[in-house]
Amino acid sequence: MPEPTPGPASGPASGPAPERLSARQVLGLVTDPGTFAELPHPARQSPPDGPLGWQGYDASRARAAERTGEEESVVVGTAQVEGTAAVLIAFEFGFLGGSLGERTGDRLEAAYVHARAHRLPVVPLVATGGSRMQEGMLALSQLQRVARQSALTREAGLPQIAVLRDPTTGGGWATLGAGADVVLALPGAQVGFAGARVRPPDADPAAYTAEAQFAAGAADALVPLEDLKASLGLWLRLLTAPAPIPADPPAALGTTALPATGWEAVRRARAPRRPRAGAYLDAYFTRRVALVGDRCGGADPDGMLCGFGERDGRTVAFAAQTGTATRPAGYRTAARLIRLADRLGIPVLTLVDTPGAANDAEAERQGAGAAIAELFGEVAAARTPITTLVIGEGGSGGALALAAPGSTWATPDSYFSVIAPELAAAILKRSPEETETTAGQLRIRPQDLVELGVVRGIVGPSPDGPA
Repeated sequence: MPEPTPGPASGPASGPAPERLSARQVLGLVTDPGTFAELPHPARQSPPDGPLGWQGYDASRARAAERTGEEESVVVGTAQVEGTAAVLIAFEFGFLGGSLGERTGDRLEAAYVHARAHRLPVVPLVATGGSRMQEGMLALSQLQRVARQSALTREAGLPQIAVLRDPTTGGGWATLGAGADVVLALPGAQVGFAGARVRPPDADPAAYTAEAQFAAGAADALVPLEDLKASLGLWLRLLTAPAPIPADPPAALGTTALPATGWEAVRRARAPRRPRAGAYLDAYFTRRVALVGDRCGGADPDGMLCGFGERDGRTVAFAAQTGTATRPAGYRTAARLIRLADRLGIPVLTLVDTPGAANDAEAERQGAGAAIAELFGEVAAARTPITTLVIGEGGSGGALALAAPGSTWATPDSYFSVIAPELAAAILKRSPEETETTAGQLRIRPQDLVELGVVRGIVGPSPDGPA
């Protein structure tokens, strides 16, 4: 690993890179004053010039230590972030490019062990070029060690929130970064598995940026440096306050009169001015943060809103359809949200509003069936309580996948149907003029759904909950 030159790095094609702070500078930026306490780490005796006897390695480390004031490429400790205690792992890029070696692995393992022993979330503040060349495969194997510690922490029900600094590449991105529950990235940061010196010469540099990772669903938010402490503090507060009490369904925001016919129910649900998911989430939460992307290369920000919010002082996770056809990435993001909420013991609210799953050729190529099946499975297997409110169209299995069995409610301006009435008429070989009659026969009105036992009740306008 070559020795880096301290100071700002050249930015990606999408814009200037963020200011390159030292490990202690970034810790000072995000932690509450006077709360950081460095953790002890095991003392490792290594032979001259490291485990491989790499000539000049000891001298390189000595120069790095003199330049940065650090003994290794990470600084680990505990601190308060906006009042929430956490274990923080800050990479020092000035020390051999923030690379991982055996001693780095010792410190990382100690951090995770301490987090589990004291029930604390883990926050890696990543800035690394990868594994250390001078330690060869022994350095690369630290990634397995880190992955194991991360997995044990995940099993313990503790959140991990990564912050991607500049640069975040190689194994550090593929473990501490991309392996975290929530990924925040500094705008303009270089982020990618391949570092700048090992990419194909014709590679598009814009693909290796925080912005590109966000667009591909691999990062949840782009957070400017000046907003990092507040954003990180809010995430920590929301993810460390589990209260597995079922979320109450939101109050109805639209009309309160029940539809007289099935077709009237359809028209009301499709009305352009009917309140949509954004309005319901604004009314329900005092503040909220977004979980974006399926971690498989896709995002559906226009079709599925996911995240965590504060409701009456406690945290509730949410997955909300927005009234459009839901893309496969939207279903996978909702499944990811429910898995995380279930592991952390946080109740979930889902809002159903879609004419159905996207059914174009691209959706099929993106695995629509498998994505819907995954969401059905996560809802069915969840131990944390899930509450569902149908706020508009409930179109077939693409809507049902998000609905909690036995805990689904409906608004007066919604409907739920096995299939859209127009398509039902076509399948039954009926004329278009018979669509309205078919809608009535399907019994899709909110009051029909209550009578059939499909939903528990119809919510009214009162903030106190169900009517």
